[in-house]
Amino acid sequence: MFLVHNQFNWEEPFDALVIGIWDQPVRWNGLLGEVNDRMNHQLESIFKAGEISKKEKSIGSIFTLGSYGARKIITVGLGKKGEASIESVRESLGKAFKHLNGKAETICVDLSSFLNDSLQAEEIAFALGESLALSTYSYSGYKQKPNEPVKAIEQVTVVTAEDREEFTSVLETGYIYGRATNSARTLVNTPGNMMTAADMAEYAKNLADTYGFEVEILEKEDMEKLGMGALLAVNQGSTEPPKLIVLKYQGRPEWKDVIGLVGKGVTFDTGGYSLKTKDGIVGMKTDMAGAAAVLGAMEIIGETRPEQNVVAVIPATDNMISGNSFKPDDVITSLNGKTIEVSNTDAEGRLVLADAITYAKHHGAEYLVDVATLTGGVIVALGTHTTGAMTNHEAWFEQVLEASYHAGEPIWRLPITDKDIKRIRSSKVADLINSPGGREGHAIMGGTFILEFAEDTPWVHLDIAGTATSKGSYELGPSGATGVMVRTLATLVEGFTPIK
Repeated sequence: MFLVHNQFNWEEPFDALVIGIWDQPVRWNGLLGEVNDRMNHQLESIFKAGEISKKEKSIGSIFTLGSYGARKIITVGLGKKGEASIESVRESLGKAFKHLNGKAETICVDLSSFLNDSLQAEEIAFALGESLALSTYSYSGYKQKPNEPVKAIEQVTVVTAEDREEFTSVLETGYIYGRATNSARTLVNTPGNMMTAADMAEYAKNLADTYGFEVEILEKEDMEKLGMGALLAVNQGSTEPPKLIVLKYQGRPEWKDVIGLVGKGVTFDTGGYSLKTKDGIVGMKTDMAGAAAVLGAMEIIGETRPEQNVVAVIPATDNMISGNSFKPDDVITSLNGKTIEVSNTDAEGRLVLADAITYAKHHGAEYLVDVATLTGGVIVALGTHTTGAMTNHEAWFEQVLEASYHAGEPIWRLPITDKDIKRIRSSKVADLINSPGGREGHAIMGGTFILEFAEDTPWVHLDIAGTATSKGSYELGPSGATGVMVRTLATLVEGFTPIK
């Protein structure tokens, strides 16, 4: 996929040469100057005529007309040189790759043209690998495939003065991050009847076989013996049996400082007897995006083999309606012994996560992150570009926040107060109530409920209800599943520092 050269090969027949252009007077030196010379200064004339925009994320296309091997030049507007971030460059590269996807098979990127004083070559290379995978992703689902072959980018040559071997590794690692995010996207985009709890368990088994993870799949009978009353309650109305999926990766000699990644795996959510509206129920195949994020992160961990210990736990079930379904006013008993009054069967995600978090702790998790499409309230609070976060531990949250920043997946912390905890503990018939009345602080109530099961273990909750899908196409992907938090979780594991 990637080749690294110290010099541009003028004779090689690339489909496109990609060059970054900053919003400042063009300096006709470096590779851009050489290209201009070989085109008899026609490139300079095109720029002076204003036919190529330097604005951030603008794409220009110029045919070389046989001046050298590359068929055309793709210019990528990068905006103000002093203001660019790694995220803006990642998105700009993604837009260029999107433009070329289906039209080019071999491309060359002049990496030096994307650098500024605050962005290092390695950062750009990693972002290039990510954006190539992310921006060219598509999901055709179950449509009939056309007979005509589709062009895809098969080889990217990067021109840089950096060490070739090390740089190739950085590019490939970035591509691994993007590819694993695409795996999560496909899981989320898959229809619910094709992605049952059993299907998800089979997917996890295949990951374990590929990467040598230890795997455990708890069946319904196992959950009954253990007393996983919260997960089992959600599954009561279904004809599909639940699965509790566990993957363990040991990257250290001793099983300590274990990071627990817990992903909500509700494969379809009707809301149960607290039934969703006819419009609200459409798209509920995506309610397992948290589980997909964890599985995507485990794919990266399997590829990169960090020196960390990780246990991934996924409670997988659908939430259906039948004569056996759990219902409002029921009282259920969770794995850790706490009783729960059910006031809303559509607040089921926090119930399955409760037992999964307890089980992650049984497997030695000393640090927890749960990821879930948990509440509509987080969309009202933060919109569709920022993930809601809650925590019981400042230092642990800072590590998650730093990872999200590097991954370009912004999170925003919501508070948990003593009054919120009192609301969750306000049931007159049980230890907890799964959804106190009213819409006030809806997202916070969901996270506060989960805190009751994390207890004193350092924990961060990530509510991706707004960020797990996109209604429209964007620089790094099409509409549909985004694969959000895959790269954040993997970055967190890679850079993890035990808290003393």
